[in-house]
Amino acid sequence: QVQLVESGGGLVQAGGSLRLSCAASGSISSINFMGWYRQAPGKQRDMVAAFSSGGRTNYADSVKGRFTISRDNAKNTVYLQMNSLKPEDTAVYYCYADVYTTYYSTFSTYWGQGTQVTVSS
Repeated sequence: QVQLVESGGGLVQAGGSLRLSCAASGSISSINFMGWYRQAPGKQRDMVAAFSSGGRTNYADSVKGRFTISRDNAKNTVYLQMNSLKPEDTAVYYCYADVYTTYYSTFSTYWGQGTQVTVSS
């Protein structure tokens, strides 16, 4: 089995910063893509930032210039540095990883349990 555990969420004032972490563990052979989504109350889950093929990064337009995604392959961990936070960034943030396990002999997508980020005005 594979587990993704997020940390770093919390309450912050507008203009502040937070750093989210997501560590993958378990029967991992390799990890391909990793990234972050978020879901605000009553809204769909949307991509925030992600690594795509070739190590390129993609960002939602609403967070470009404010959020930075990074990755430590040795630790199977992905990070999301969030600066200049706005009240509209308030959401539950979920990480995901595209993981190859020898048990299934294929890549499968796994999700974390989510971490709440609340930005007060």
